[in-house]
Amino acid sequence: MIAQNGGGRPCNVALVTPKVSELRADFPRRVAPRAFNILRLRNIKPWLPAGKNKVKNLNPLLLALAFAFLLAGSAARADNPLLMNAFAADPTARAFEGKIYLYPSHDIQPPNGRRGFCMEDYHSYSSANLMDWEDHGVIVTQTNVPWVNPNYGMWAPDCVFKNGKYYFYFPANSKDAATRRQGVQKVGVAVAERPFGPFIPETNYIPGIPPSIDPCVLLDPKDGSAYLFYSMNAIFVAKLKDNLLELATEPLRITNLPPQGLVEGPFAFERNSNYYLTFPHAIGRERIEYAMADNPLGPYTMKGVIMDQNARCWTIHHSIVEYQGRWYLFYHDNDLSPRDDARRSARADYLSFNEDGTIQKVIPTLRGVGICDARRKIQVDRYSAASKEGVAVSYLDNDRTGEGWKVALTEKDAFVQYDRVEFGTAAYKSVKVRAQSSTGGAIEVRLDKSDGPLLAKIEIPMSAEWKEVSANLTTAASGLHNLVVTLPEKNNVEIDWVSFE
Repeated sequence: MIAQNGGGRPCNVALVTPKVSELRADFPRRVAPRAFNILRLRNIKPWLPAGKNKVKNLNPLLLALAFAFLLAGSAARADNPLLMNAFAADPTARAFEGKIYLYPSHDIQPPNGRRGFCMEDYHSYSSANLMDWEDHGVIVTQTNVPWVNPNYGMWAPDCVFKNGKYYFYFPANSKDAATRRQGVQKVGVAVAERPFGPFIPETNYIPGIPPSIDPCVLLDPKDGSAYLFYSMNAIFVAKLKDNLLELATEPLRITNLPPQGLVEGPFAFERNSNYYLTFPHAIGRERIEYAMADNPLGPYTMKGVIMDQNARCWTIHHSIVEYQGRWYLFYHDNDLSPRDDARRSARADYLSFNEDGTIQKVIPTLRGVGICDARRKIQVDRYSAASKEGVAVSYLDNDRTGEGWKVALTEKDAFVQYDRVEFGTAAYKSVKVRAQSSTGGAIEVRLDKSDGPLLAKIEIPMSAEWKEVSANLTTAASGLHNLVVTLPEKNNVEIDWVSFE
């Protein structure tokens, strides 16, 4: 989350109706709150539509209830973005109890219909396979923290485990700043015995920290010491006491970093006795950079770029975690809100190191991480590779982005490849595809590459409606493979998903 001039500006708002297209991603957290913490985006036009697509004069609660059924159809995603039924920004990932737990901030539409960053609570999510994500619900909200002024400034959090408990760190505007023009962000802690809660907030924020955002805690594996990193137009670090609730040292500004553009989001971790400080660097749009040291307090030496700027989303808050022998970069994009990049969605991609400990640059993917079971509805629009021509991805419904995407194949031999599908030892007999075609045409489903073993040829009828069409397998498949869908002749076939039975 970006901070400007020391924090966001709380203001009173009037009740407005939410967009129908956003209810899928926000119900039931959308309420009629009294105020919000909003920071205007620069050089981005409003995306709330006018005319017939704009909902007017309806009670937002009744409207949300009317469309509650949308959530029932929202399945966990196997790909990027990770979640389709919530805006989950600033994702901090931690490995707890044999799973990955995700602690993002929760973007919602500002309740007065304006643009900007607006967050009122935190959820936690977990997954053992990085494909199926469970929402554990709200763990902290702005109305249940005694010291918080509820003006929608609950930005990027973190969570660590020590002394048999889970400590959840979060920034929020404090009540002692409620009458000021500019809100003052403080760092608070909530404590739980399980990674999904219930979390009990401390009655006051951590004393001794100046206005700050985006806390991150590094637990040093060498001696168990805890270090709190945070931002406010620079990056600071302080050692925590063993209770993880108080500072043991005065905050120290980390030097040898870029002199400008360090406004948010530090994430620190240790690997092979190297200490990594990673952070978004705002050079116009943000990119993820990093520095290394042999001590949590530094001095740090700049090393390079982990992920380049995104042409669509100007923030790129992240975390890095090791899980089951692999390293992952979690970050966000505006996949589900392409015209408003203050509504962001969590993503993940693999991360690798060089022999000297430096980090290889990560290229964002649609496919993401994890292994997909062949029985799932495989979202081939989240492809790993595609032909140079004849492939186009678009939303199934531009006004209901939570429905996901489709891929259109239009040229002879056009293909999409979806990596890491697990067929196991099951004796699959058929493949089913949800597709539509304005011309009619056949698609081929193959293993591993565009001219690999043919699993099935499926005839898609000419129709303006989506059809679920099946075909028997001509080749048995077992084990782990890439899946390729090809168009053998020039036609127009749109595909939603593929699944094996």
